[in-house]
Order: sequence, then structure tokens, then C-alpha cells
Amino acid sequence: MARSLDGLVLSPVADQAPGQVGTRTRFTYHEQGGRIWAEYEGGDVELGRLVGTRAGDRIDFRYVQLKRDGQTASGHCVSVVVELPDGRIRLEETWEWESQQGSGTSVVEQLVEQPLS
Repeated sequence: MARSLDGLVLSPVADQAPGQVGTRTRFTYHEQGGRIWAEYEGGDVELGRLVGTRAGDRIDFRYVQLKRDGQTASGHCVSVVVELPDGRIRLEETWEWESQQGSGTSVVEQLVEQPLS
């Protein structure tokens, strides 16, 4: 099993459709005893939350978000946790909206910490 996501910040590697998460969106993860949750914001998303469970390297969660245009959206996602060769974490996701039409796949990766200058 890949290491814990607790305290990690991840971001999508590519933009999704307008009004969804994108490369400017940041997810801050928390994990404890098989429970997982995160806050996210950035890009077209003003405020988002996800909550779910982790079993091994599989995460099953629901998400809800408030977009900058004032619209809300919610959905379901299943992610596979992958540890990259450089030690960072990647989530390979399959998601579907529950509040509107649409589904797809996406990838989010742990951000590399930048040294202070």
C-alpha cells in the first residue's frame, strides 16, 4: 500500500472542462483510520470538499463544490493511489457527476515543495 495522503497537497496534471477543477486547483488531503477527506479550491472552484474511505490503494469518495459563478455541483469518484518513482503520490481517478451530466478520468499528483529563496 502506498503511503498516507495525510497533509499532502495535490493538483491536477491537466485542465478539465470549464467550471471544473484544473491545474490551478489545490487539494489538501487528510487521512485517518481508513477515512479520507480534503478541501480544495482554485481556478473555477471557489470551495470544494471531498469525503470518503480508503481500502488499500483504492479511495472511494463523494465531492461537492461551489464554483466561482455561484453554481454548485456534486459527484462520485474512485481513485487508485500510485507511488511515483520520485516518491510523490499520484491519484488516477474515475469520476461521474451526480448533480449534472458527465463523467471521465483525471490524474492528480503531489506537488513538489519549492525551497524558500
